[in-house]
Order: sequence, then C-alpha cells, then structure tokens
Amino acid sequence: MRVSLCQGLLSGAILLNLLILYFVSRAQQQMMEKRKELGRGTRRSALPASGLGGGLGVLVGVGGDLGVGGGEGHSRGQRVTVLLREFENFENYVGDVANSFLRQRPELPFLAVADMSPYPPLLLPEGARLLVLSPSPDQPPQAHRPEFHVQTEFVLLVPDGVELEQPRAIERLIRELEGEGGGPVRLVASPVLARSAVQCLHLRVNLREWTATYSPAASGSSGSVCTALQGDAVVLIRTEDLFNLSVPLGRPLFSSLFVQTALRGWKVKLLESPCFAANHRPLFSSAHNQWKADTRLKETTGKLMRSFGLKRLLLSDGKEQWYGCSKETPRCFGTVQDDTPDYLYLDRWTPPCCLRALRETTKYVINILETSGVRYWLEGGSLLGAVRHQDIIPWDYDVDLGIYLEDIPNCDHLKNLDSGSLVDANGYVWERAVEGDFYRVQYSEANHLHVDLWPFYPRNGVMTKDTWTEHKQDVEFPEHFLQPLVPMSFAGITAYGPNNHRAFLELKFGEGVIENPQYPNPTKKRLDRSKL
Repeated sequence: MRVSLCQGLLSGAILLNLLILYFVSRAQQQMMEKRKELGRGTRRSALPASGLGGGLGVLVGVGGDLGVGGGEGHSRGQRVTVLLREFENFENYVGDVANSFLRQRPELPFLAVADMSPYPPLLLPEGARLLVLSPSPDQPPQAHRPEFHVQTEFVLLVPDGVELEQPRAIERLIRELEGEGGGPVRLVASPVLARSAVQCLHLRVNLREWTATYSPAASGSSGSVCTALQGDAVVLIRTEDLFNLSVPLGRPLFSSLFVQTALRGWKVKLLESPCFAANHRPLFSSAHNQWKADTRLKETTGKLMRSFGLKRLLLSDGKEQWYGCSKETPRCFGTVQDDTPDYLYLDRWTPPCCLRALRETTKYVINILETSGVRYWLEGGSLLGAVRHQDIIPWDYDVDLGIYLEDIPNCDHLKNLDSGSLVDANGYVWERAVEGDFYRVQYSEANHLHVDLWPFYPRNGVMTKDTWTEHKQDVEFPEHFLQPLVPMSFAGITAYGPNNHRAFLELKFGEGVIENPQYPNPTKKRLDRSKL
C-alpha cells in the first residue's frame, strides 16, 4: 500500500507528540521527586529566626544540636520532645523549666510555643528553642507550624514552673503508654508535686447540643483512667496523635486537648505518684499578676469554646459556664430561611443559650397574660414540644401562643401596640409584627429570640384569625378544644393548652405527629431519627 505525503506527515506528527509527552512526563516525575526530597530536607533544616529561635539566639541547621528538626545532634535516638505551651508573658519561668530538663537530660529537644513573640523576650538556655505560631508574610508556612519542629515519637506537655527531678521519669511515662498497646488510653499523665491536686474527670461532649459536661471520676488511685484532667500535670502523648487533632496546641491547653480527645474516644491514664516538682509556688508573685492570669484564662477559654461551637459547660462542681448569646448580644443565628435555621444544616440543634432565653421569655409573657386576664394556649410546635418533651422542641427557634382577640384590651402591654413598640421595665420588647395581625415579644432590643402571640376569635363555633401563614398547621379549629383549657408542663412552668392535645395536633399536623418527630421543612433538612 502506498503512503501519501499527507499520511506520512501525519504519522510523523503523531510520533513526535508521543515523544514529547514521554519526555514531559519524565520531567514531571523527576520534579515531583525533587520536591519530595526538598520537603524532607526542609523539615530537617534550620528555620528563620522569627519562626523558631531561643530568645534572641541563633538557629541550628542540619547536623546542629537543636534536636527538634531531625538532624545529627542531640535528637539522634531521642524519643521525646519537651513542649511548654502554657505561660504568660508578664511573668513566667520558662527559662527555669528548660534549665531543669536540660540539666538532667541535655540531649532532649525542648520547645517553648507562643502565639506571638513574647515581650519581654524569653531568655532560654542553649538547646531550648521558641516557636511562634503566628504566621509572618516573609516566612514559609512550615516556619510556624509545630508539626515541622517535632520529629520525635512522643511529646511531653509540661506546665510552666515544673522541674524534672528524676531523670528516668520520662521513660516511666513512655513505658506506661506503650503498655496500653494502642487501646483507648492514648495519653499518660503524672501529677506535679506541691501544685493544685489533679482531679480525674469524665468529659462528655455533645456537639449537637453545643454542650460539654464534666463529672467527677476516681482520682488518686494508681492507674486511674478518665477522659479529662483538672489541675497541674505533665502529659505524654504520641506525636502522631497530637498532630492529628484539629487544634493540637490550642489554649487553654488542657481544655482544648481533652475536648478533642474525648470526641475521639481517647482516654488519659493518671499515675498515682508525682514524678515532677514545682519550686515556683504560687506561680505568680503578686495578686495583680494572678488577676491578669485569671482574666487571660477566662478570655482564652471563651475564645476556644466559641471556636469549638461549645456554648455551655457543665462543670464537675455543678456550676455552669456560658459562651453563647445573652440579653445584651444578638442571638446565635440569623434570619431563618425555609423554616430551617442555619444550625440544622450543621447537624446541630438550637443552642442552649437560645433555649434558655426562649424559656425566660415564655415564662415572663405567660405571667403577664395570666395576671392581665388574657386567655392563651400553647400553639403549633410549642404544644407539640409540651406533649413530647414538656419543653421547647430541641430544634425549635421560637414559641407560639394563641390568645383570644377580645382579651387584648385587658393587657397594658398589648392594647396600645398599634402605635409602635414597647420596651418594658425588664428589657423585653413588645411589638405588633410587621408580617401581619399578630404580636411578638422579643427577649431584648439586641436579642430577637421571641414569643409570637396569635389572636384568634370564634365564629360559628370555629376559631379563626385575620392573618394566616403558609404553614400547613396554621388552620382553623373548633372552639371546643379551648373549653376548657388544661394545664400542661412546659419549659419549667405550668402553661395552658387545648383539652385534647392529640386530636388538636393531628388536626394541625397530621396523624402520628407526636410519635414521629421531624424537622419543620423536611424537603430542606430531614431529621435522622436514629440519632435521637
């Protein structure tokens, strides 16, 4: 078969393209290998002074004595990096802690970690280094990422002011952790002598309810196992485990650490006897510095909990701490679209601070209605919550009450609202809703969590009203459901509801609504009942 000139040129072009593709592929493969090798070298090499350095000292590169970057110096054969995260710039003993460990174990890598460059600067001994976590525009990203600076198998987390008195204490912790064989115990802790007693706690974190609950656990016995610690302790963790946490070195360190490990089902083993001392006690030399430290702790705890989406802490002593909205702040979620608040898309329910505000507002409004002689009843989803939970539905975001239209003149808070809104003596805002002929009572001028009051009136034995929504449950109903009204437990108080709540709810929502919970708009977000 004869080959034409065009066919020959086409074949040559195809062959040339194949050769070009082959050489380009080879070049890309070689480049990737070089990048990988460069990355490994970067982890071992020295980093810029603003990212890692000891006070105003110099850095050590490959083959130096840093012992953190995986070089040929002290880190050879070492299994543990000592890491000090919790200290205050205005008064600390970081240099003393480093001296204590390096005097006993000069081969150990020692790393102090701060969010910003400390002022005044830390004075660290040779062999100890400072890592600043805040990024700098003139530095590579690895300069400020701690996982690039810890190349040992384990990390020993030590608090400020701690001293190493028994050189082999670290090996004891390693043996205890290795003896667990990779089970649920992923951390081992030792109490610090002459500091606040370490308490072993059980920690349950419920992200769906934005809540962390601490409860007492056995403490002080050899080998106590729990999910959180409170007090001064030294903690050993595998480096791989530490840097597999989303926030490995958040502050406060123990709060951050144990919230994350509890969510993963990890446990901490607290040893009985202390292996570490603390000659600096108290840690702060003046009441003013102690106050500054306490204030800083409160601020960092709040910032951490908000970043984790935890708005309520139940402490082991029965006290509560709140990090959500209040009467002075806006509510925790914005305008609700399609009856589906934003938190449902995060697989979370109504924040507990919002539920608390709704309960307070409901109690307040109902008290005023009752003292004013206004007949009311739990409506819609609020009645459904009373039947199911004796409370607000855990994912609901407002409360609905029906009232008799003819009773409105009895209530000073309602009868003059056609001319505007009313902020009462307790900061609640009463207003006529812009959406129609009903009333709304907001928690405060800043926080718009609210109770809606829907005026109904009887017509031929049927309760009707002048404003209707697109909700399927917003329908007329026979007045006999309200004759008489019956008391029901709701949101911590006794409220009134229809006398046949099942028939009333099934008229509004459909048969079986009580036994089959669902989100308000299942077409947007459905409730996974297996998680109830």
